[in-house]
Amino acid sequence: MATNLKNLSEHTSRNTGGMQDKKVGIVVSEWNDQITDALLEGALETLQAQGALRKNIYIHYVPGSFELSLGAQWLAQQNEVDAVIALGCVIQGETKHFDFICSAVANGITQVGLSYNKPVVFGVLTTNTLQQALDRAGGKHGNKGEEAAITAVKMLQF
Repeated sequence: MATNLKNLSEHTSRNTGGMQDKKVGIVVSEWNDQITDALLEGALETLQAQGALRKNIYIHYVPGSFELSLGAQWLAQQNEVDAVIALGCVIQGETKHFDFICSAVANGITQVGLSYNKPVVFGVLTTNTLQQALDRAGGKHGNKGEEAAITAVKMLQF
């Protein structure tokens, strides 16, 4: 989580690298694509900086954040995929829809990882405003996509 004390793009480099043979699936929500495109860019750059080959990174899109769990499951069930990163953005609106979606996505992504016994990373922004999302998609608080990619790398080396 980004705070004034920690930037999403800052990470330690112990346990990173060695990604040449690893295959990573990324599922990206098309909703709030201004944000999710930036998250994807951050994740791709970070995975490649850690040695992942672009040909071993599979990107698939789903309509919204609610569909990330099923998209992550479809990727996780493929034996050749070593880890999955789910990227999305849910911004608070005027109704309780935000609460239901955030809870469902967090629980769904957790369940996929436990069911398939492989890293499935929650790279979903859950913000109150568009500005908060921009700040966490390459803005002043870094990029949640980068953080998600480093999480996947570290979990693969567990």
